[in-house]
Amino acid sequence: MRIDIDAYHELLETLLRNKARSFLTGFGVFWGVFMLVALIGGGAGMKDMLSANFEGFATNAAIIWGQPTTKPFHGLRKGRTWSLSTGDIERLRAQVPQLDVISPLASNWGVQAVNGDHKYNCNVKGQLPSYADVEAPKIFYGRFINDMDIAQQRKVCVLGKKVYKTLFPGGGDPCGQMVRLDSAYYSVIGVNYAAGNININGSAEEAVVIPLSLMQRAFNMGDRIDLIAITAHRGTAISDITPRIREVIARAHDVDPTDEKAVMVFNTEVLFGIMDNLFSGVDLLIWLVGIGTLLAGAIGVSNIMMVTVKERTTEIGIRRAIGATPRMILSQIISESILLTAVAGLSGILFSVVVLQMMELGFTEDGIAKGHFQVTFWTAIGAAALLAALGVLAGLAPAARAMAIKPVDAMREE
Repeated sequence: MRIDIDAYHELLETLLRNKARSFLTGFGVFWGVFMLVALIGGGAGMKDMLSANFEGFATNAAIIWGQPTTKPFHGLRKGRTWSLSTGDIERLRAQVPQLDVISPLASNWGVQAVNGDHKYNCNVKGQLPSYADVEAPKIFYGRFINDMDIAQQRKVCVLGKKVYKTLFPGGGDPCGQMVRLDSAYYSVIGVNYAAGNININGSAEEAVVIPLSLMQRAFNMGDRIDLIAITAHRGTAISDITPRIREVIARAHDVDPTDEKAVMVFNTEVLFGIMDNLFSGVDLLIWLVGIGTLLAGAIGVSNIMMVTVKERTTEIGIRRAIGATPRMILSQIISESILLTAVAGLSGILFSVVVLQMMELGFTEDGIAKGHFQVTFWTAIGAAALLAALGVLAGLAPAARAMAIKPVDAMREE
């Protein structure tokens, strides 16, 4: 039996060429699916990490504080300094009924907290229990300040995370132990692990919270407070009542109600609105890039199937001659297209899940992931369904070409 070496080499070359084309096309689909799933999962993780910066902070809140006046009023010159007082709380409650929570805060910076040989320069904050409705604490040990602490001016405190880790490096529940703040001793009743980056008069991690009534007495503050945190009732926008809030505060302190720089009102609704728009834009960009990459991969599958059909013209013609129906040819081409797309696509999904899991393990703090860098089950199912649809679409044009092949034309080409 004589072997045609040239024919053998030609056959081998054709097989290798088809394998290389299939690999490159499959890699295109693999990369497109990987990009889509990885971008969705990565976007979700980054969203979680950014959202953690505002963790526990009310979305319908505002912060009010006073600054030097920029306009003269009632014969008083501009540039005059003034301070909020506890009386402003009742004024707002009586004259702005749309408000829900009205909670004051006073601070004293650079206070040294001491426990044995361990020291930490912290920020002491005087708060009411209602402040937890504006900036929710994350109590790790013990409890937060309650109404009895305020009424009885109890010498108790809640430690921030960094303060606790410095004063109690051995860990454990510090509740009941004494901590010295300057020259006075306070009993620890709780540890706050909140780590949001909306720092109202300093980070919660570096603060020690004591009852407001005790704060004003211990540090000779009188009825002065540094700021007032407020939230509005459901359905009420802070921006709609800001002019009224500023007017009530300003008139009580002989400040021009139109002096917006003197009576500062920081509306967090604006900040959260910006973040929502940012996340929506990022989600849209992720889907555009991911689907665009997938479509490029599907076009590659269609092109390689067209080349395959052209090289298999004789085979298809012979099959048609011995009785193969157009439907059988159609199902064969589309099945090959779906198989190629599915294998490459599912491999891309699995690889992206592994990469996202590694990213999640990389962004951890105290053994807790900062963000959930994964896609949901239904997102993965949707990606698989999209792959199947793209596989069918990619095979339609090659299948139509294959169905149009006539046995006579195939034999003539041969």
